[in-house]
Amino acid sequence: MPAPRSLRRAAPLAASAASLVLLVAAVGFATRALPARAATVAGATLDVAITKFAFAPKDITVAPGTKVVWTNHDEAPHTVTSSDKSFASKGMDTDDTYEHTFDREGDFGYICTVHPFMTGVVHVRKP
Repeated sequence: MPAPRSLRRAAPLAASAASLVLLVAAVGFATRALPARAATVAGATLDVAITKFAFAPKDITVAPGTKVVWTNHDEAPHTVTSSDKSFASKGMDTDDTYEHTFDREGDFGYICTVHPFMTGVVHVRKP
């Protein structure tokens, strides 16, 4: 005896839904598996957004000679100030930018001096 018509229509829908769940899970896994953004070519430029009182991405790895550009997308003012005082921005209003070129290897932690809970790190490594 053949299955009722409603069940025959439901089977392809269930298979489609299962496929969608697997696709979403795979995309989510792939997204989480990606490392922090990196610029491995000297002379490259990498953007860091300041949004929702955070630096995004918070942790980046770049090659020597890379320019990093921070852009404030918040309504509040922010700064970008390195822990070792090797670079420091003035207060940045909404849509203001600050840029710094990293010429030497090392790890450069930085904060927003207005909101010290906002932190980030630039790792400078040879490719």
